[in-house]
Parts: sequence; structure tokens; C-alpha cells
Amino acid sequence: MDVTSNPIVTVLLCFGAYLAGSVLFAVPVCRAWQLPDPRALGSGNPGATNVYRAGGWKPALITLALDAFKGWLPVWLAHLAGLSILVQAMVALCAVTGHMIPLFYRFKGGKGVATALGAGLALAPVTTLIMAGIWLVIMWRWRISALASLIAIASGPVISALLEPDTLPLFGLLTLLIVVRHRNNLIRLAQGRETGL
Repeated sequence: MDVTSNPIVTVLLCFGAYLAGSVLFAVPVCRAWQLPDPRALGSGNPGATNVYRAGGWKPALITLALDAFKGWLPVWLAHLAGLSILVQAMVALCAVTGHMIPLFYRFKGGKGVATALGAGLALAPVTTLIMAGIWLVIMWRWRISALASLIAIASGPVISALLEPDTLPLFGLLTLLIVVRHRNNLIRLAQGRETGL
């Protein structure tokens, strides 16, 4: 059977992406560095920002790389299998959803930014690299991770519409998911209470 038309392959990749996303690398990285559980720090988000607050740049960068890799790998496998852009986008969303609602952590996860970065690099590298550049500029200027993430992800649909229009639905849904996950950060930003690094 042609793999590109095999729904079983699509289901397996989506499920595998969700399981990969469900591994919150911030937790084992902090354990390896004998750092506090990142879920008990700051916003309680198991991501690179809280790992940085606990232990500095090295464990934070490792967490970022691993969380991005778990988003990149299943999308790359979907591409390698010759599956359509739509299916690759579905796989990407499953990976990000796994990070947000992880099976292995009682469905209490993170905000999905790093995993979305990895998935985006596999599916729409030009759009994703521009978004990463926007994140870096905002982070350099204000040093507030949530603000940088929200502005970068909000730029995604516009950039993808201009440069990689086939991926616009993906970036639209990612924007919606990630903004919803940052709702508490939005409230604190509006009140001027959001903390930086």
C-alpha cells in the first residue's frame, strides 16, 4: 500500500508525536542537574525559562533543544514518509498538544513554544526562523519571555501567509493554542506584574 495514502501511518505518527510531546524534558533535566522541580518555580511552567531560573543557561538550552527536537522529529518522519503538508501539520499539532496536555504528567504540561519551534523548523523553516528572530529581538529589548513568545507566535500567521501559505492553518492553530496557554501571562502583562528572566 502506498504510504502516502495509508491512514494507519498517519494515526501512528500522530499518536507517536503526542507521546513524544508528552515527555517534559524540563523535569528530567532539572533532576540531572539536581535542581528544583521547574513546576514549583515561577509560573510553574515546565519549560526552558523556568529551568533557566533554577539553574542558568546550560540546562535551559538543553531543555530548549530537547523540547524542540521532540516537535521536529515526528514532523520530519511524516515528511520522510511522503505525507502531505496537511498531515505533517496534524503531526506537528499533536506534538505541541502532547507538551501542553502530557499523558505522562497527569495532563498538566507547558505552553508549547519550544515544541512548536521544532515542529515549525521541520515544516516551515523560513517562517519559523523569522519568528525566532522576532523572539530574540523582543527578548533582548524587554527580557520577558512570555512577551517575546506571544509577539513571535502572533506574527506566525502573517509571515506564513506571505512566505509559506500552505502552512497558514498550522500557524493559525498554533497561535490560538499558545495564546490560550499564556492567558495568565497576558493578565500579568496587562497589570504590569509579569516578571522577566
